[in-house]
Amino acid sequence: MHVIDYFILFISIFLIIIVMMQNSKDDINDAFSGSKTDLFKNQKTRGLDLFLERGTLVLATIFFVLVIVAAALYL
Repeated sequence: MHVIDYFILFISIFLIIIVMMQNSKDDINDAFSGSKTDLFKNQKTRGLDLFLERGTLVLATIFFVLVIVAAALYL
């Protein structure tokens, strides 16, 4: 295994953890009833939720770049 494989492994584990920590924005009851309230639709994310969203974006970007680089190195 190359060093980049270890980075991909660690990034993927952190990405899974950070996604699991996020709150769901949709209620399961809305999926079955078809109704969705628009009261909280335009709320901005703040605090920990904002940090988790940005962290997910950064980790996902790093993950995809590393996978593309690893694929190019192994060819």
